[in-house]
Amino acid sequence: MMRCMETRVIEVDLLDDCRAVYKEAAAVLAEGGLVALPTETVYGLGADAFNTEAVAQVFAVKERPAFDPLICHLAHAKGLKDIANVPAELQALVDKLAHEFWPGPMTLVLPRRECVPDIVTSGLPTVACRVPSHEVMRGVVRALGHPIAAPSANRFGHISPTSAGAVMKELGGRIPMVLDAGACAEGLESTILAPCIDEKGNPAVRLLREGPITREKLRGICRVIRPGKNKAVDAAAAPTAPGQLKSHYAPAKKLVLHNPREPFEPEEGVTYGLITYQGDSPLASQDCWAEVMPLSPGSGRLAEAAVRLFAVMRAMDEHEEVQVIVAEELPETGLGCAMMDRLRRAAANRDE
Repeated sequence: MMRCMETRVIEVDLLDDCRAVYKEAAAVLAEGGLVALPTETVYGLGADAFNTEAVAQVFAVKERPAFDPLICHLAHAKGLKDIANVPAELQALVDKLAHEFWPGPMTLVLPRRECVPDIVTSGLPTVACRVPSHEVMRGVVRALGHPIAAPSANRFGHISPTSAGAVMKELGGRIPMVLDAGACAEGLESTILAPCIDEKGNPAVRLLREGPITREKLRGICRVIRPGKNKAVDAAAAPTAPGQLKSHYAPAKKLVLHNPREPFEPEEGVTYGLITYQGDSPLASQDCWAEVMPLSPGSGRLAEAAVRLFAVMRAMDEHEEVQVIVAEELPETGLGCAMMDRLRRAAANRDE
């Protein structure tokens, strides 16, 4: 049983000098404790990446399987050389990706250095590396002097938290500290890429997880190798990077996907809630919903929808009258690809 403790929530105002807060959080990490802190994507549950006992606590607190690797967060791109061995033939591509997208929501999977503990990489020969753009995460990394290993700050498989309040609902009483810097700007976890050499001998990237850095942005730099459309990762297969499990990002309630151009036939005696793209689809106009929550009310902007996705999923999951959540399928272009990836994995949680 998880030991209950008091969880301190410290509000962080980025308009102030935050160095004292960063040092306080780094002190907790240096002593082997865990701190939940924001990135531009979601809130992460951080541990000193070089402290195996602390990282083990991340898995225990989240109830996360040991075969699911973690992302190491760095303060700057120069820190990559401390935890990864970049092959000479990929150095130019890695440098270009880092220059273009770091700091930002891009994770690179690269051969690891021996200093990275096995528990961080789940025993894999690679390590997932990221330089976040959120000043709080980078500030704490700088204060600690080590990379921070941090998955999302929620119990395993649940909806990722985009606010400190959501973290407290998931992990309150399980961790000593949460740094509250408001809502996350992106709302979706980072894009995960594995630089590689393609069959023609040219540098390319394998797209391991969709995210805010879209395929369209990446294609301006290199070839993107990705799984076939709608191809889910085998639930029995061990992941090669975070966020690859078939069932993930899931509410406690059943969630089903539905084409917004087709009528929905409710089951008698079941109350439904609808997550709709912008609220004006034929599906949203049906009178069978106990609640309708738009992701981008009236405007149909994928960027706004991405920011709101996890918060809306969580609100619908907590709605007292809703028994089953229905989510409209979204246009699979740009950020829509990443959102559909998350929704498919959320729906897989309850597939029968």
